Amino acid sequence: MDLPVARVLPLLGMPHLDRLFDYAVPEELDASAVAGVRVRVRFAGRLVDAVVIERRRASDHSGRLAPLSRVLGETPVVPPQLWDLVNRLADRYAGVRSDILRACVPSRHASAEKAGLFGDGGSWEDLYGALESPQDLGDVARGAALENWSAYRHADSLINGVLDGRAVRASWLWTPGEDWPTRIAELAAAVAWSGGGVLLVAPNQREVDRITGALRQFLAAAQITELSAAIGPQARYRRYLAVLAGQGRVVVGTRSAATAPVQDLRLVVLVGESDESLVDPRAPYIHAREVLRMRAEAEGFAFIVGGAHRSAEIQAWVEEGFLPTLRPTPEALAARMPWVHGLDDIFDAHASFTRLPAAGFAAVRRTLEAGLPALIQVPRRGYAPALACTSCRTSARCRRCNGPLELPGGSGDEAAAPRCRWCGAIEGHFTCTTCGGHALRMTVIGQDRTAEELGRAFTGIPVTVSGGSQIHPTVPAGARLVVATTGAEPVAKGGYGCAVVLDPWLSLNREDLRAAENALDRWMEMTCLVVPRDNGGEVLVVSAPDVPAVQALIRWDPEGAASRELASRREAHLPPAVVFVAVDGTPESLTELREAWESRPESAGLAVEFLGPVELPGGVRLPAGLGEQEAHRARRLIIRAAGEQVEQVGAALRAAQAVRATHRQSEPLRVVVDPVRVG
Repeated sequence: MDLPVARVLPLLGMPHLDRLFDYAVPEELDASAVAGVRVRVRFAGRLVDAVVIERRRASDHSGRLAPLSRVLGETPVVPPQLWDLVNRLADRYAGVRSDILRACVPSRHASAEKAGLFGDGGSWEDLYGALESPQDLGDVARGAALENWSAYRHADSLINGVLDGRAVRASWLWTPGEDWPTRIAELAAAVAWSGGGVLLVAPNQREVDRITGALRQFLAAAQITELSAAIGPQARYRRYLAVLAGQGRVVVGTRSAATAPVQDLRLVVLVGESDESLVDPRAPYIHAREVLRMRAEAEGFAFIVGGAHRSAEIQAWVEEGFLPTLRPTPEALAARMPWVHGLDDIFDAHASFTRLPAAGFAAVRRTLEAGLPALIQVPRRGYAPALACTSCRTSARCRRCNGPLELPGGSGDEAAAPRCRWCGAIEGHFTCTTCGGHALRMTVIGQDRTAEELGRAFTGIPVTVSGGSQIHPTVPAGARLVVATTGAEPVAKGGYGCAVVLDPWLSLNREDLRAAENALDRWMEMTCLVVPRDNGGEVLVVSAPDVPAVQALIRWDPEGAASRELASRREAHLPPAVVFVAVDGTPESLTELREAWESRPESAGLAVEFLGPVELPGGVRLPAGLGEQEAHRARRLIIRAAGEQVEQVGAALRAAQAVRATHRQSEPLRVVVDPVRVG
């Protein structure tokens, strides 16, 4: 045996054991225990799963090596480029490599291995099933892409670069009315038929379904590999094996698909890059956007980030030269834009007793008379999610847990009693703690109440409510009222005649660093669902028109808005201009981490700033191991450093957490690098 030693990573999830260990390879496992396969090893007296990273001639360990127990499956599930990515992510996010590997590689299912590849192991081209040559099918997709992307400057250069296999990149700002899933499908199909791999990442299942539906115009269903939470674990593992074997050439999925080891990967497209759904909710809280950038730098594929707007993070990439902008021509933008107005309802004589201002009511009526659907966007779901005392306007709180009171929707003509949004207790007889009053008023109106009022105002018109657990992906053409929460707007066949944004102050005034950025992004995405102004399309925001986000929407200036947002972040030393690390825990665990940080050589020379600790911000989930009864102990420490030091800071935090684990310091602690919500 030439290589009798296997160096493996045990999947233990412990910071102080996040290193490689040497094991002896038995003679009978020599052929199967190759790099990348799962194995079972005995570690500290028990059998655990591990991954073989490499085979070696000799070990650095002077004692006797324990043997591998058995090999789990014959297919290497961790190719070398994935292992390199895991190491970089561990440093970038101060994570444990076994945790990252569990997120990247689906759980093993023997039934999936037994089932084998799809189509009896045929090639990707064979899965199409029609007697047409790949050259002809590729020409159709390429011709469609060159024709339909012509609304964007220099799009022909981008398409030719992608098809030639060059590492071209772009921040694609699409126009209102753009059928962006079809544009992506045209380019993806052209790349796939030319022999290249394609990876398409979206934030949620609705967008994945839209992209998959568009791909069906050029590919067979069997040629599209979907990786998302909607499929079961057995199907997910089988598809992962197909991707490893090269049969999954076109992969579409949510955040977990960002690490898919697609062979000969030539094109990656990311949409909805600012959506919080792209962040893994499990440690180390990796963002798919950063994963794809790391892969683009290491693997050299074409990389396109698409959206109507872009975040400050993408703007920073643009300004540093990593992503050029693919913008529409002025003529194409003007032809596709609806009218956009800001309505200040302070001067509306009917504002005190109607949900829609007069101009919004008139726009909806014109749309319905034209036989088109009208979209009403509200920021909050439910009936009346916030209440206040009628007399003194003090926010109504629960007498048991001090949570906010809400008014749920009643059944029929029977009104529901107020209840607490936190503990669910019914507040049958409210008493204001400030003035002693008993009457309540609605301070925030949700989608259900809005739909109820509009249904009464426009009798005989069907009303569709989309939001919460009842999200409609599409609505049919024809006169219809659609009331949707932010981000849950259905796609209307033929487009909406008008869209009205109600209560925009709720989105803009959230205690969140990204409140204005996210609000503008959702308004622009909503505007893309409206027909052009030549067809009567209108968008109305019930807000003063001089609000910066509303002005950016009226002028359709995503580039300027993103540039100003990034400049303000730089001035205030906020992400992405700097690295923010949120460390949540107890006073004891934060002190332990500081001491471990200072004891490690990895932290020497790093210019970091420690802010806090302070009480954990409201709305932030408690760290694991800290119960509700101990919520008063929760604290947050912010570590701030220069942006170029992100991997060094992450590596130092990894080492500090390993020191804590070695010393058996078990107080709750959570480390989040670049948290989505800073507060």
